[in-house]
Amino acid sequence: MIYLVEDDANIRELVVYTLNSTGYESRGFGTPSEFWKAMDEQLPQLVLLDIMLPEESGLSILEKIRKDRKTKKLPVIMLTAKGSEIDKVRGFELGADDYIPKPFGMMELVARVKALLRRTGENEDEVLTEYEIGDLYVSPKKHKVKVAGERVSLTRKEFEMLCCLLENKNIVLTRDQLLNKIWGYSFDGESRTVDVHIRTLRRKLGDAGKIIKTVRGIGYMISDEPD
Repeated sequence: MIYLVEDDANIRELVVYTLNSTGYESRGFGTPSEFWKAMDEQLPQLVLLDIMLPEESGLSILEKIRKDRKTKKLPVIMLTAKGSEIDKVRGFELGADDYIPKPFGMMELVARVKALLRRTGENEDEVLTEYEIGDLYVSPKKHKVKVAGERVSLTRKEFEMLCCLLENKNIVLTRDQLLNKIWGYSFDGESRTVDVHIRTLRRKLGDAGKIIKTVRGIGYMISDEPD
């Protein structure tokens, strides 16, 4: 089941129709109160969430989803007409898994939904190693990150990006490769998604974030060697 929270009836009906016609059972809600009532009855596999809503904003809803133990890992894609970078960054910091600006094509939306469900449906019991580089400690299996012994809280996508870079230490990954590995898709013009995550990841890691190197014109890599 996929839930859509969107106050524009035309968009809501089109998205629900498209998802249902492509094999995804979905429900649309015009207000947050309707959405929360449905959440009490049944938890979905994924939530499509607009930012500008009556009653409360989509960012407020996202924050509540991430704070609730039952829904903190629920996949969320933000849908919004807002184009300012601060809204996008705020959404990612609160734990959004993806972000699609309006207007968007229905086939692109379906591709994003498929990619996110594929990622979140993978076997979480896979045996993974641990990483230690300088003051940075990362345990993919325990979903734990520490810097100088202090726990660091990352969003799911920030954590996945950090692990991906660690798995490919000293190898430059292009923005396109990171999009494919972390989000499972590649669309023109979406490389800023990677840049935003790298920037917030470096900030949260503090001095340990210096191991994430920018390779101008190509992408990013993790290296503990001095510049």
